Amino acid sequence: MQIKGIHHVSAMTANARLNVDFYTKVLGMRLIKKTVNQDDTSMYHLFYGDRVGNPGTELTFFEIPNAAANHNGNRSISEIQLRVPDDASIDFWIERLNAHDVVHSDVVDIVGRKTLPFQDPEGQRLAFVSDETNKGIKGGEPWEKSPISASQFIRGLGPVKLTVPKAEVTGMVLADILGFTKVGTRPAEQEGQPEIEIYSVGEGGTGAEVHLEERTDLPPERLGRGGVHHVAFRVEDKEELMEWVEKMKALRIPTSGFVERYYFKSLYFREPNGILFELATDGPGFATDEDEAHLGESLALPPFLEPKRQTIEATIKPLDTGGER
Repeated sequence: MQIKGIHHVSAMTANARLNVDFYTKVLGMRLIKKTVNQDDTSMYHLFYGDRVGNPGTELTFFEIPNAAANHNGNRSISEIQLRVPDDASIDFWIERLNAHDVVHSDVVDIVGRKTLPFQDPEGQRLAFVSDETNKGIKGGEPWEKSPISASQFIRGLGPVKLTVPKAEVTGMVLADILGFTKVGTRPAEQEGQPEIEIYSVGEGGTGAEVHLEERTDLPPERLGRGGVHHVAFRVEDKEELMEWVEKMKALRIPTSGFVERYYFKSLYFREPNGILFELATDGPGFATDEDEAHLGESLALPPFLEPKRQTIEATIKPLDTGGER
């Protein structure tokens, strides 16, 4: 029962068209799946990643049209880092963000890694992180049709930052239940607050870290567009996931129980500060119902939603991504 790293992060958008344009045309990620929220089929669920959406490369978005802007605050997933190959890539991305009028900050050094904070058009807090010194989990595979060359292509998810009022209790869940190890700290971003704790799991490196920020000066986040819904961690397969289901039962931790997501299997629970964690299997992957060459082009529905396709397509706003039926 070894968690392998970050699996995916799911965030919120109010505008699927704007979202697709930014993440595919500006950032050059591949739209690997255009589907619906399985718990509310009236909204899109969009998945971006590397060439085939390998685990650890997936950034996903739920679309809620007209959603209010996120009110940043405590009890939140407050930054998503995106891995790029090396320090030279950071210089490339500064120029590209400037060319597309993308809001960004200056490059900062975080535990020896060049890091470039920026925001998407809805205020989503992101950062590029250089894999120049990475010795942990390998990055994903470049997509040959991306507008970004292989030497600068986003290789996956880097460290995810959690902002909480009591870091100790979230740290206990990460370490004592999920098997993370505290490997260091980084300076606080706000004067007078504790240092940010760094937890790592599995092979370690940029694809396997959670950065835990304690803030005692913030109100709770009000989730909206530009906010993050949950973070998922990688487990090997269904057999191992079922062991986690049983472990959570034994610990009397409330969970969703086993959930079939078709592209992976999942288990959800909230840690004591209220952040939603998911454990998700590495497979079967996103090419199970679409040809690898045409991922993300058409509306994909898992088999249990296929009988409702006509109703779903009549309800959801059309989103042309190059392969509509």
